[in-house]
Amino acid sequence: MADILQGRLIERWFGYLTDQKIRRGVHRSVQALEADIRDWIEQWNENPRPFAWAKTAEEILNSLAEYLSKISGGAH
Repeated sequence: MADILQGRLIERWFGYLTDQKIRRGVHRSVQALEADIRDWIEQWNENPRPFAWAKTAEEILNSLAEYLSKISGGAH
């Protein structure tokens, strides 16, 4: 389970990188994109911010179960 959670955090970090740098940036070359990413990582490492779960696993699973019951019972 710990490996799964670690993987999720890594995915979230890359998602944050994508949202903050890749989608918002204008890169005229692969080298410019790479330099921008390296700069962002360097800045991140100077002031790292850990990701923290906002809800307990039980709250997340209950929310998911509620959502699934809504969509599985709906008419399509």
